[in-house]
Amino acid sequence: MKTSRLIIILIVLTILPFSCKENKQETSQMKEVLAIHDEVMPKMGTIGNLISELDEKINESNPDNRYSKARQNLKDSHKSMMDWMKHFGDRFDGDEIMKGKTLTEEKQMWLNEEEAKVKTLRDQINTSIKTAEDLLKSN
Repeated sequence: MKTSRLIIILIVLTILPFSCKENKQETSQMKEVLAIHDEVMPKMGTIGNLISELDEKINESNPDNRYSKARQNLKDSHKSMMDWMKHFGDRFDGDEIMKGKTLTEEKQMWLNEEEAKVKTLRDQINTSIKTAEDLLKSN
């Protein structure tokens, strides 16, 4: 009887660190995804302002098509952010996002996908902003 109890205790002690480690990894990855979101979300206002500035340039009958392209890239970036947030919110509930609730295997795969998507989104937003700012400064 003592031997079987000891074996059970040893098994639990062996498995416990791994299960905690996996949950910490999930929580850390979720925090990273949210940190990237939090980094780029404030830039939505910048995007709106730049679109307005580009609209003025376009309305001045400026034949330079770069303004229209830069404006469209900004609009695409803004739409991508809104779409990403909706899709992310549809995939994960509040406890998973904010409280580190353990994810199912499927949701962990989703989180991996969302991490890649939000990194691409960050690059898209930053590039569209830089391109528009550089264009506006040059003229």
